[in-house]
Amino acid sequence: MPTDKSDPIPNYFLSVIKHKCSRCRTGDMFKTKKLYNLKEFMKMNTRCPVCGQILEIEPGFYFGTSYVSYMLTVALSATTFVAWWVIIGLSLNDNRLFWWIGVNTVILLLSQPYLMRLSRSMWLSFFVKYNPNWRTERAEEPERL
Repeated sequence: MPTDKSDPIPNYFLSVIKHKCSRCRTGDMFKTKKLYNLKEFMKMNTRCPVCGQILEIEPGFYFGTSYVSYMLTVALSATTFVAWWVIIGLSLNDNRLFWWIGVNTVILLLSQPYLMRLSRSMWLSFFVKYNPNWRTERAEEPERL
């Protein structure tokens, strides 16, 4: 039975930002929602608790997230640089540039757990697409060696 026409399709961007399964966009990818529990914050469910999608498609699947994480940190650094330049200004005559480097470092350190999770969520969404019939169709079982 296909999904009801009244069922709204969950928003792609919200599901990525909230670290939801990209197949059903409702199940949580991570076992805990706490970002700063550094022993547990990157532990993922083996399967989506809602639709059963395997979250690690193949061994080493998430190695590619380093590229996504790098892109996110560069974008965040560029954003803070432009904001600093517009709000405070830059000058070679004082230490404003070094203050930005310090503030940017603190921002990157504090946001790193979220950025790591976000990069995994984005990476999975590149390879597993939303299935409107996820309630009735079983998740694909990838070949594993």
